[in-house]
Amino acid sequence: QVQLVESGGGLVQAGGSLRLSCAASGFIFSINDIDWYRQAPGNQRELVGTITYGGATNYADSVKGRFTISRNNSKNTVYLQMNSLKPEDTAVYYCQALRTWGQGAQVTVSS
Repeated sequence: QVQLVESGGGLVQAGGSLRLSCAASGFIFSINDIDWYRQAPGNQRELVGTITYGGATNYADSVKGRFTISRNNSKNTVYLQMNSLKPEDTAVYYCQALRTWGQGAQVTVSS
């Protein structure tokens, strides 16, 4: 079955960086698009960005220029590199593929 497992969350000061990983299994990773979402307390889940099976990316305006999504098909893993973090980036971050979600990774940015 499709499984997605996020890792790499944590607490960081504003202006710092974190890299999240999303390890996938149970499907043909290399031919599928992968999305990153986030959900802050009291807010709806929002799309952060997408990487297509071909490696093209697009991002929400709120993270453009600060966040980068990449993938390593040999490791069935997608990454979310987050730089210049702001307190408003605090959220649980999820990867999503084939209508399946990971368990989420907490990212907390202190001011």
